[in-house]
Amino acid sequence: MAAKEELKLLGVDVSPFAIRAHMAVVIKGVSCEYVVEDLSNKSELLLSSNPVYKKVPVLIHNGKPICESLVIVQYVDEIFSGDGVPSILPTDPYERAIARFWAAYVDDKFFPVLRGIVLALTEQERVEKATETLAAIEPLEEAFAMCSKGKAFFSGDSIGYVDLALGSLLVWIEAIRRMYNIEIISASKTPRLSAWAERFGESAAAKEVLPEVDKAVQFGKMLEAAASAAAASK
Repeated sequence: MAAKEELKLLGVDVSPFAIRAHMAVVIKGVSCEYVVEDLSNKSELLLSSNPVYKKVPVLIHNGKPICESLVIVQYVDEIFSGDGVPSILPTDPYERAIARFWAAYVDDKFFPVLRGIVLALTEQERVEKATETLAAIEPLEEAFAMCSKGKAFFSGDSIGYVDLALGSLLVWIEAIRRMYNIEIISASKTPRLSAWAERFGESAAAKEVLPEVDKAVQFGKMLEAAASAAAASK
């Protein structure tokens, strides 16, 4: 590791993608300036650092931008390594591939239907998205059993790659429960994930980074209103 590292993370408190990137930095124990972006008035730094997607999070390391949350997590894991530094991805190539598979599943299959609950324009559409979300969480319950091998987290004894991918959504999972009375993770239907979610929330990194659920609820209501306004204008 270099003697002096300049790290700046551009994010939004309630963004699950910024949450996972921020938690990765915290887990590694490196100093990082966290800059909260206003998505209604994006900074020139964000637009110039991520000209392709123009989205958070962006990690700026010694003046060089790295974009996309899982890419950032992998980068942080690789660049800040060594004796006594926690690893986020497994060292075994097969286990690393499996972790990447399930993290991609979270983003490609689970998150879109979870987000759809908030953006639904009718109650029927919301019920359909909730049903799809409940179906999408089931493989993750089984994946936890396979990956954790009876230990506390997907990666074993400590928070790892899949933990960050799914754990960054826990604030939104709870916000959806409060907003719509839809329970995605429960002790009765997903007991392993329910116990895991409690452990994740009690971790030092989660306590430092995760926002209050009320913030996600407030942001969720804004997204809901924006979706309704956009549909009405068509």
